[in-house]
Amino acid sequence: MSDVIFETPNNPIPERASAGFFIGDRSRKIRYATFGATGRPLKGTVVILTGRNECIEKYYETVRDLSKRGFGVAIFDWRGQGGSQRLRKDPQRGYVERFSSYVTDIDRFFSEIVLPDCRAPYYVLAHSTGGLAALAAVPILTNRVRRMVLSTPFLTLDDMPFSVKNSRRLTGFVKAIGLGWVYLTGGPWKVSPFEGNNVTSDPARYRRNVAIYQSHPELSTGSPTIAWAHAVATASEMVHSAEFRARVHIPILFVAAGADKVVSTRAIEHYVRRIRSGSIVTIDGAQHEILQERDYFREQFFAAFDAFIPGSGEEAAVLAQE
Repeated sequence: MSDVIFETPNNPIPERASAGFFIGDRSRKIRYATFGATGRPLKGTVVILTGRNECIEKYYETVRDLSKRGFGVAIFDWRGQGGSQRLRKDPQRGYVERFSSYVTDIDRFFSEIVLPDCRAPYYVLAHSTGGLAALAAVPILTNRVRRMVLSTPFLTLDDMPFSVKNSRRLTGFVKAIGLGWVYLTGGPWKVSPFEGNNVTSDPARYRRNVAIYQSHPELSTGSPTIAWAHAVATASEMVHSAEFRARVHIPILFVAAGADKVVSTRAIEHYVRRIRSGSIVTIDGAQHEILQERDYFREQFFAAFDAFIPGSGEEAAVLAQE
């Protein structure tokens, strides 16, 4: 297993781990891991859907937080990042051809790993781009998961100069003329100082996460490409449509970050008002990566999680017997 998932100083592999690969959409090799619960009573399984340029290793702390609550955890790396198969000759390019491949990979993960090997009931915890993927996957998740918690889901960028529709059209044109592989901005991953980062106010967790990619650079991913931006804009436009919103019946808790400088908190709040099964908690002062934030913010997140996800008191006893 040590050659599939890795540990670094201050970031050990959680207990009861199992890891491997499954074959996703269009025969791409996808890395995954599962972790057994250490707490009791047993409350089911939380499926974690990560954000862009993240990997399984970045969520070890969150896995332990869930495990001690009695939840098993299942997690995988999106195609084109982490330890999953890369999609370009240059492995640093944040690339995906179509967002529907993410949804198909979720479907296969459930069919091949979660349903046969992990304890029911099932819940989803998704961050940023993973939150958008979770929404896009609602039609296939409706009869599989009880509830979802979406942390700062990527519905649109903060202070984006174009509408989602115009962004889709512009990136679609650039992709159509053969430039989908071009970096949208930036380039390959590189170490950046903590000062000036826009995802967390916690220097220790920031350094821990940077150390993952320094120790295992093959897990890092650079900036997004035009094709990735087009795929995300297409998915965002789809989940915003009235037809799609009418099909969202899974209870969903949206957790927004009050100081988010990556995705639009206003767009999240607006979206929640337009679906029947959604509710929202905004954590004032938190930056985009709430689960990588200071304890003060993480504790607020898990207070909301514990209140929303069934699994405490009398209900926990009922679930443990199912």
